[in-house]
This record gives sequence, structure tokens and C-alpha cells, in this order.
Amino acid sequence: MSAIKNRYEFVIFFDVENGNPNGDPDAGNMPRVDPETGYGLVTDVCLKRKIRNYVETAKENESGYRIYIKDQVPLNRSDAEACEYLGVEPDKLKEAKKKDPGLDVKIRDFMCKNFFDIRTFGAVMTTFVKGALNCGQVRGPVQLSFARSVDPILPQEITITRVAITKEDDAEKKGTEMGRKYIVPYGLYRAEGYISANLARKTTGFSEEDLSLLWQAIINMFEHDHSAARGKMAVRELIVFKHDSELGNAPAYKLFDLVNARKKDGVEIPSAYSDYTVTVDEAGVPEGVTCTRMI
Repeated sequence: MSAIKNRYEFVIFFDVENGNPNGDPDAGNMPRVDPETGYGLVTDVCLKRKIRNYVETAKENESGYRIYIKDQVPLNRSDAEACEYLGVEPDKLKEAKKKDPGLDVKIRDFMCKNFFDIRTFGAVMTTFVKGALNCGQVRGPVQLSFARSVDPILPQEITITRVAITKEDDAEKKGTEMGRKYIVPYGLYRAEGYISANLARKTTGFSEEDLSLLWQAIINMFEHDHSAARGKMAVRELIVFKHDSELGNAPAYKLFDLVNARKKDGVEIPSAYSDYTVTVDEAGVPEGVTCTRMI
């Protein structure tokens, strides 16, 4: 598979209804909010987790599409596979690199070839086992920003009860237990992303097949991740700008400025996606760039 040859930028709009899109552990798992403006936030790490989970579900550990950062799998275990493939003992990797200066590239190439998320997002693979197991660092061609709500959000704290009592002693004293959960009644979020064909060619080998899978994963990243805590979440728009060249034909910010989401006339507090209009100023798309609305 050959690496992609075109630079891309993209804009994602997704919404949440009666759910918590990304809890903040520093605030009791409340939805993340910019304290200065009241706008909601969802981290890039959260979004990449959804993409990884979709790829893992769709590919089921198919060769070349494994996931490096995943639950219940220590990173050292995956790192050691590269050493085993190259016939190097993990605890002797440092000495082996001194004898073979090209070993770093061989390890990097093995990891990129086998793990989709390294090929896509990059990874820090510097860990320690019996001295030093250093598989290096890879800067991935695909980068995501924090998602930010289009309008300020109004998180709510909901008190809940359950009839199942935790302790035997408590069961004699009470019939229910109280708890709390946080929700955003409604919020539309916008995230922006970048894809570097230059890094794909020179470093990870991110291919056209990988790109197609990435679009599929973004569109469906909430479809297999439903839970009561997250409420109703869905990707509403994926707007892609494709450059005619590897290094690009226009600054990214000018392309992002062409995309706008606004409340419809008469709407004060949005409660559904239908309360918004998402537009792309296609007349302003620079020469050498094409715009596609994939949803």
C-alpha cells in the first residue's frame, strides 16, 4: 500500500443529547467546560479513543490493523513484538542499536506496519523493561483538535436512586441508595483535523486504504459506543478539504473559516440538530482545493 499523496483538512460536527460526552476527572466527572466562556469541550484523546474502538471492532485484529493503545494490553507487550520480529532480546536492545544504527528505523517500520493507530496518530513508544525497551517516537500524519461546542452548554446534575444496596449492614437500614450523574441536555460540538501527506510518505506509510477507513471510523465513531452515560451522540457532518498537492494549496485556517454553524432564526436555546444550519462557503474554496461533505 502506497502512502497518500494529498494533504487534507477536515471538520467534524457531532452532538449530544441528555448525556456526558467527555467527563472531567478533575471536576467529579462533570462534562468538560471552558470556565471562562461556558463552551463545552471534548478532548482529542477522547475522539481518538472512539476511532480506535471502531477500527478494532471493524477489523478484529486483522493483520496491519491492530490497535497499539487499548484496554488490558500493556504497551511493553506490543513493543517486545518488534524485538522478537527482529531477533533482538528486549534487554539487549540498547546494545543492538549501537551495532546497527538502522535498527531504530526497522523497529519504527514494524510498528507502523502492524498498528493502525501508530500509522495514523503516531505514538510514544519509549518504555522500560529490564533496562531499556525503546521503540522510539512516531509523529503521526493525522492530528485532531479539541472539540468545542458551537454555543455555551448548560450541564445539569441529576440525582438517581437504585434499589440494590451495597452492604449487608446498610440493607437493614435503608431500601435505596442515592447517586448522581451529569448530562448536557443538548450540545453541538465542532472538531477540526489535519492530515499530512508529507509525514505519511516519510514516516508512517498511512495509505489511501487507511484514509478510507479513517473516514468510515469518524462517521461511525459513536454508533458502537452507546451507553446511558453518554446519552444520544451522533456525528452530523464530516466536511473534508482535499489539496491537489502533498504540501497543500491553502492555509488550513482559511479553509476552516469557510465552515460555519449558526442557530436558525428564532432559536434561543438549541435543543436539537435541526435548530442549526451548517454551511460551507464553496465559492470561497481556493484553487487547488476541493471540498466534500461526506455526510
